[in-house]
Amino acid sequence: MTSLNRSDLWSLEEYAERRAQFREQVMAHKKQRQVVIGNHARLLFEDELSIRYQVQEMLRIEKVFEAEGIQDELDAYNPLIPDGQNWKATLMLEYDDVDERRRRLATLRGIEDTVWLRIEDFDKVFPICNEDLERSNEEKTSSVHFLRFELTPAMVQAVKQGARLQAGIDHPGFDNEPVALSDAVTASLANDLDDISLN
Repeated sequence: MTSLNRSDLWSLEEYAERRAQFREQVMAHKKQRQVVIGNHARLLFEDELSIRYQVQEMLRIEKVFEAEGIQDELDAYNPLIPDGQNWKATLMLEYDDVDERRRRLATLRGIEDTVWLRIEDFDKVFPICNEDLERSNEEKTSSVHFLRFELTPAMVQAVKQGARLQAGIDHPGFDNEPVALSDAVTASLANDLDDISLN
């Protein structure tokens, strides 16, 4: 699995100096790695850069500089980096109004299991969800979920060769149409995958 090490990170002092420019770079990068589904769902596909930014931000906020604390953050976030055979994404359910959010999350239990990606000429791929902890209960779902989409070697090869991608959500309580991923997002996701020979 691709993973970050302490040597990949800046010290708190160096990060303070680099933060504004680095944040601008990461925000531009994230725009090429997100998909909006319907009016209220967003998939953000994580990678080494987005996770490195997240770790640096957590270390900054919590003022962590000791080796053990830094390693704890790395251990928490490294599993969110794709490993060449999958995509890992954060699903965010976005409702600005607090009351509406509460109502909708109560009706969208299990929505994370119904998110899908489809590679041209293949069946839908549904995710493995929330491996860190349970994010739904009997009353509601969470507004944030962590998804892992595992791909077969044939799917990986198809994406590397330029297959088109779609995304959608099959939950009966969530109104949406399948979304075609843009060329920029598709190219960025293809870069997450290893080159595979099926011979």
